[in-house]
Amino acid sequence: MKMTHMARCVTLVQLSISCGHLIDKDIGSKSDPLCVLFQDVGGGNWAELGRTERVRNCSSPEFSKTLKLEYHFETVQKLRFGIYDIDNKTPELGDDDFLGGAECSLGQIVSSRTLTLPLMLKPGKPAGRGTITVSAQELKDSRVVTMEVEARNLDKKVIKNNLNPTWKRFSVPLQHFCGGDPSTPIQVRCSDYDSDGSHDLIGIFHTSLAQLQAVPAEFECIHPEKQQKKKSYKNSGTICVKICQVETEYSFLDYVMGGCQINFTVGVDFTGSNGDPSSPNSLHYLSPTGVNEYLTALWSVGSVVQDYDSDKLFPAFGFGAQVPPDWQVSHEFALNFNPSNPYCAGIQGIVDAYRQALPQVRLYGPTNFAPIINHVARFAAQAAHQRTASQYFVLLLLTDGAVTDVEATREAVVRASYLPMSVIIVGVGGADFEAMEQLDADGGPLCTRSGEAAARDIVQFVPYRRFQNAPREALAQTVLAEVPAQLVSYFKAQGWAPFKPLPPPAKGPAQSPQA
Repeated sequence: MKMTHMARCVTLVQLSISCGHLIDKDIGSKSDPLCVLFQDVGGGNWAELGRTERVRNCSSPEFSKTLKLEYHFETVQKLRFGIYDIDNKTPELGDDDFLGGAECSLGQIVSSRTLTLPLMLKPGKPAGRGTITVSAQELKDSRVVTMEVEARNLDKKVIKNNLNPTWKRFSVPLQHFCGGDPSTPIQVRCSDYDSDGSHDLIGIFHTSLAQLQAVPAEFECIHPEKQQKKKSYKNSGTICVKICQVETEYSFLDYVMGGCQINFTVGVDFTGSNGDPSSPNSLHYLSPTGVNEYLTALWSVGSVVQDYDSDKLFPAFGFGAQVPPDWQVSHEFALNFNPSNPYCAGIQGIVDAYRQALPQVRLYGPTNFAPIINHVARFAAQAAHQRTASQYFVLLLLTDGAVTDVEATREAVVRASYLPMSVIIVGVGGADFEAMEQLDADGGPLCTRSGEAAARDIVQFVPYRRFQNAPREALAQTVLAEVPAQLVSYFKAQGWAPFKPLPPPAKGPAQSPQA
C-alpha cells in the first residue's frame, strides 16, 4: 500500500531580533535602525543572508521581520549581525551609519534559545550601552502520523500469498502525509508487490487524515478498469484502518532548545606506538606552529561541540602512559594531573593541558579504551537516573592504533548504548584500524562475547588521514553527523520530552501538498 507525499527540506531556523539602547546618529531624533545578518563563508568573506525592516525613530527596536537560515549541527556557522541607521533609499550599506555589530555562532543561539550580546563598533570598542537579543525557533511541524492497516478479501496475491494481510505499523511525518492539513485529499493505492518493480494495481480509494482518524475506518478498494468493464463489480477488497494517531516527534533542536546540555569529554592516546614526542616522526611531535594531528582533530570536533555546553568546562584524560610521580601505567589520568578536578576551560584549556602533559609522561601501552568509556558512562548513568532529557555525553577518543582490550571495549560500548552517550573515535596516523571499524557497527548491531547486543549504534570511527587535505571543518562534519540522531533516538526510546517546555511551533513556509 502506498501513500503519495512530499519531500522534506533541511531544518530551517527562524531568528527574531531586538535591540536595546542604540546610539543616536540622527541630529534631533532617534536613529532609524535595520538589522542585517551575514554568515561567514570562509576566507574572511561574509555573505548577506537577509535583513529586517527599518524601524523609524527607535533606540530599542523589536524587528517584526524574522530572518531564516539553514541549521547544521556538525559545522560552526559563524554569524554577524550589523545594525545600521538607514536614512536613504539605497540598498548599499556604505552610505549608512553603523550603530554596532555582534558576532556569534548559530550553535550558541540555539543552545541558549535566546542570546543577548553587547553591540561593538569595532573589536574592543562598545557601541555605548547597545545590545542585541536574538532568539531562535525551528521552522518545522514535528507531528507524526502512526498507522496500522489491514485488508480483507483482496484480489490476487499479496504479502506472501495472504489475501487478508495486516501490514506492519508505520509512521510518516504529518508534513509528508498531508502538508499538515487534515482535510487534504489523499490517494491510497493498494498493489501486488513484484520484486522487479512491476507492481500490479489491486485498487484505489480516496480519503483524508480526518476520515482516517475515525477508527476503525473502512474503505473499499476500487480498480478503475474493472469497475468500467463489469457492471456486477463491487470492489477488489476492503482496507481497514485500525490505528491512526497523530503524535509529536521531537527533533534534536527541540531537545537542545529545551535545555539539554551536551557534555564533551576527551581521551588522548599516549601509547608508545605514537613515537617519542621529541622526534619529528612522532604523532605527538609539536611542529614549529605548535600543532599536530591530535590537536587539529581536537580543535575540529571541539569547536563545534563546545557551543552546546553552558559552562564550557570539559574533562580531559590521557591513557596508555606511565604517569608521575610513581610511573604506574594509567588508562585514565587527568590531562591536567588533577584527578579530583580534571576539567579544562574550553577547547583551548584542553590544548594547553595536553601541551603541558606531553613532556611529563612516558609513552607506554597497551591501548585500552574501556576504562575511559566506563568513566564517562558512570556520569551518563547518573544523569539517566534523573529521568529527564537534560544531559547527553559525547566522548572523543583520539588514538593512533588498534585497540588492545577488544572484548572489554565491546562490553563497555554495549553497556553505554543504554545510556545518554555517544563515542567518537578519530584514528590518527597510518595504522591498521580494522578493529575500530567493527566498533562502528555500521554492518549490524555490536555484540558482546556472550551475545548481548547494543541498544543502538553509538560509535562513529573516522581515520584522520582521510581528511588530511580537506578543509578543517570536513572532519567534524563526518564524525558529528550521527550525534543528533543518536541523541534523539535515546530520549525517544526513554519516552522523555524536552527538559523545558517549548513555545508553540512557528508557522513554517506555506507548502502545497500533492495528493
